[in-house]
Amino acid sequence: MDTEFINKLNACLEQYHTQLDDKEIQAQTAKILEGYEQYKTVENLKFLCSCIDLTSLNTTDNTANIKEFVNKVNEFTANFPEIPNVAAICVYPPLVSTVKENLWVPNVDIASVSAGFPSSQTFIEVKIAETSLAVYAGANEIDVVIPVGEFLNGNHLQLFDEISEIKAACGEAKLKVILETGALITATNIKTAAILAMEAGADFIKTSTGKMAPAATTEAALVMVQAIKEFHKKSKRMVGFKPAGGISTTDDALQYYALVKTVLGDAWLSPEYFRIGASRLANHLISDIHTLEGLDEDGSYF
Repeated sequence: MDTEFINKLNACLEQYHTQLDDKEIQAQTAKILEGYEQYKTVENLKFLCSCIDLTSLNTTDNTANIKEFVNKVNEFTANFPEIPNVAAICVYPPLVSTVKENLWVPNVDIASVSAGFPSSQTFIEVKIAETSLAVYAGANEIDVVIPVGEFLNGNHLQLFDEISEIKAACGEAKLKVILETGALITATNIKTAAILAMEAGADFIKTSTGKMAPAATTEAALVMVQAIKEFHKKSKRMVGFKPAGGISTTDDALQYYALVKTVLGDAWLSPEYFRIGASRLANHLISDIHTLEGLDEDGSYF
């Protein structure tokens, strides 16, 4: 064990305010979200559409249904010319090539979960290989989970090392690091994991896999955006934020929008730094956009 490096890592963490009170975070979150409904405008709902990582992570996924999934993204603008297309399509690694071969619309990224998703319980060599293979197949964004069990056991070094090595394997692809906040439980754990992930090179930090409960929560999100703000103040590097897991309604999305706008500001309100992982959200946003515009049209599409 590299004692010198562990000491440096601990010294780095000491530069941040990581000891948090959960009740205080709950109160801060509630205060920010008191007026989130003010953001329910056509313009903002269209913006939220442009931030969606449209996700299909089902055991039953196959080349046929993912091709159909991609074709809906290809045809989206023709069906809804007034609404921006999604930011990315997110699938399992073996299906990245299917997305790559069938996606022809511009400005839609290809994301792949990787590195032993969703549990992160495999060898680091496998995590690196899977990441490299996903990038080679065409992914320009990689979503990975921290080694939650080792982190909870106090092994901060493993988290840092793994994320650093996976980041190197990404090459030019963006790395989105999932904290699995439902398993971390406390605000202190969430803040510490967020800082470690960003210091290790994460381009985004993400709440959840959506494979365990609780998934995304606004309290965890607040801790994460506060961590991003603090990290940016120290490093001058902008890290993105991605809530995911159980986000399906317009109100859900608007609450995360309110947190980002209030804590991080308008600089983060672009798909470059704000994403929402979802499979059902787009349909609700489309329906609510039509309602606000006075149209009587079904939003069911994806």
